[in-house]
This record gives sequence, structure tokens and C-alpha cells, in this order.
Amino acid sequence: MADKEYFVHETAIVDEGCKIGKGTKIWHFSHIMSNCVIGENCNFGQNVVVSPEVVLGNNVKVQNNVSIYTGVVCEDDVFLGPSCVFTNVTNPRSGVNRRGQYSKTTVKHGASIGANATIVCGHDIGEFAFIGAGAVVTKNIPAYALVVGNPSKQIGWMSEFGHRLSFDKDGMAVCPESKEKYQLKDGVVSKIN
Repeated sequence: MADKEYFVHETAIVDEGCKIGKGTKIWHFSHIMSNCVIGENCNFGQNVVVSPEVVLGNNVKVQNNVSIYTGVVCEDDVFLGPSCVFTNVTNPRSGVNRRGQYSKTTVKHGASIGANATIVCGHDIGEFAFIGAGAVVTKNIPAYALVVGNPSKQIGWMSEFGHRLSFDKDGMAVCPESKEKYQLKDGVVSKIN
């Protein structure tokens, strides 16, 4: 659209009441439903569905065929891999209307969710966590955690640059790419400035 500060492909639909940030791109056959808040420089691949009142921060990358349902909040720099899906009702039934019972899910800054992963509602994803392809998240995920499987299990830790961290006996690790230092103490990872 020429009069907008963001791009919407001619086959995409953006419903009324949405707030969309500058530089965002919405591609083929995607549907952004009413009253969504989408930050700047986001990118939506083909065939993405964003349900009403979803909130996405800046620089969120949404790959093809992703479903983001009401109750989901993604902070800045979140990556949503192809065909990943969020749920928003824990006990859905076709014959029972539970629209007023949506559970909340927050994906914290910098987290990545792999292709075909499922995030069961009511479980938050910590900062820079990494959800492996096909994982089914059924509990809260700590910051920097690497989880895989169904149900997902933590198998390690990831740096902010997306590299697996190897902690020494003193609980220290260095990212091989950025050289940032991390500390593991009492099951919690933090970056050391």
C-alpha cells in the first residue's frame, strides 16, 4: 500500500483496528485479524494467521504457515519458525464456547521457536530460549534454555547468538561467535557484561 509505512501484499488481509509499525512486511495470503499490535520491521511469510489482539514487538520474524492465536505476546526480536503454532485454550471442544477463557503465552525477547513446534497455552518462553523443531512445549521455559522433543525437555543452554553453551566446572561459558560470557548459577543462566 503506497500510503502506509509498511507493506501488505495484495493477497494478504489486514482487518480494521490494527496498529502496524514502520517497515513491517506482510506477504502472500496472510491474515492479520482485528486489533493486533505489530511492531516495526516485522516480517510475515506466506499463509500466516494472526488472531485478534495479538501483540508482537519489533523485528519479529514469522515464517510461512504460522498460527498465532489470541492471548499470545511476542517481545522484540522473536523468531517463529515455519508452521509453528500456538494454542490458547487448554481443553477445547467444538461444542463448547471458551472464547472468554483464553490463556496467555509470552515469548520473551530474542527467543526462537523452531519449525513445526507447538506451544501449549499458558506457558511462557524465556529470553533467548531456543525451542527445537517439532518440540511440544508443555511448561514454562527458562531464559537461554535449549529444549527439544514431545513433551519438550531441556538438553542445554544457548547464547544470544544462537550457539550452544558449554559450561565449565565453575559455571562459566563463552559464546564461540560473539565471545560473550555467560554464568550458570543455581539453574539460571545470565550474561556477564
